Amino acid sequence: MLRRTLAAFRQATGIDRIRVVIGPSDRELYEAAVAGLDLPPPVEGGASRQRSVLNGLEVLAADPPDLVAIHDAARPFVRPEDIVACLKALTPSGVDGAVLGVPLADTLKRVEHGAIKETVPRAQLWRAQTPQVFRYARLLEAHRAAATFGAQDATALTDDAAVAERAGLAVIMVAGHEDNRKITTAEDLRLAMLTETRTAFGFDVHGFGPGDAVMLGGIAIPHTRTLAGHSDADVALHALTDAVLGTIGAGDIGQHFPPSDPQWRGASSDRFLRHAVELLQAAGGRIVHLDLTLVCQAPRIGPHREAMIESIARVAGVDRGRVSVKATTTEGLGFTGRGEGIAAQAVATVEVPRR
Repeated sequence: MLRRTLAAFRQATGIDRIRVVIGPSDRELYEAAVAGLDLPPPVEGGASRQRSVLNGLEVLAADPPDLVAIHDAARPFVRPEDIVACLKALTPSGVDGAVLGVPLADTLKRVEHGAIKETVPRAQLWRAQTPQVFRYARLLEAHRAAATFGAQDATALTDDAAVAERAGLAVIMVAGHEDNRKITTAEDLRLAMLTETRTAFGFDVHGFGPGDAVMLGGIAIPHTRTLAGHSDADVALHALTDAVLGTIGAGDIGQHFPPSDPQWRGASSDRFLRHAVELLQAAGGRIVHLDLTLVCQAPRIGPHREAMIESIARVAGVDRGRVSVKATTTEGLGFTGRGEGIAAQAVATVEVPRR
């Protein structure tokens, strides 16, 4: 989470230095998270958020910046463009700070002892996020003043906007995005998953040649002809292979298994799909669903559908419920309608780590 957060700030135009404030016992975890990033030593935090931010601000005092952005590393999905938007919001001279946030969409209820007492109007109510950007000198002064409050008051200052409000600074809200969520609990982390869903498409065609069976989805189906190709010409697995490769931008099947390479002559195409799945797994991804449509006049796919699903699921290493096999014809039109070959279309849906 910290490393992803740092990556967003390093990509944001206008950010020219970064200091990380950490708990005293987190140094080893911090070093692992920022390995290779060439950052200055971390700043040791305090007993409250307000004290930790003040410690970070004081480190900058020897060479003070004009503006400073405070951000929670627990919000690793912040967009660089939103960071820039907050910086730009301080262009007017009368503005002391800008806070990223989103307007409330839920209905609010005030509850006492489990009973609803009133509905709170949500108009003009926003959920504050970070970063929160301020004119450095004014925020430092406000935090220094806040440090003189009692422990209870300091704990109540849950963000820098609250510190700024108490100091009478002029702070505006900048519209952010819902995906800039804060990860506080294990459940938050589970819901965020730090993953994204990708979908890619695969297509392949093979013509018929002399033979008595066709390979489709990893099984041999009796037929009056066979599919011609350099490997076993399993048009179904070839389309699925390209779809999986597409989800991670890994090119196409021909790049990994060139038809000009004699070692792949007659090769079983389950090797191709398994290779694509292994590449996906190496990238930290997993298959969510595989959808295959076969286009042909013959052979009939229906009697073999379940066996194909089982075969594809086995090769891809997924539950059979994550595989769909369908078939259609072109009503006698085109090369498939004339019985010259089989076409296959595949869609792969996967989850991969967010970059």
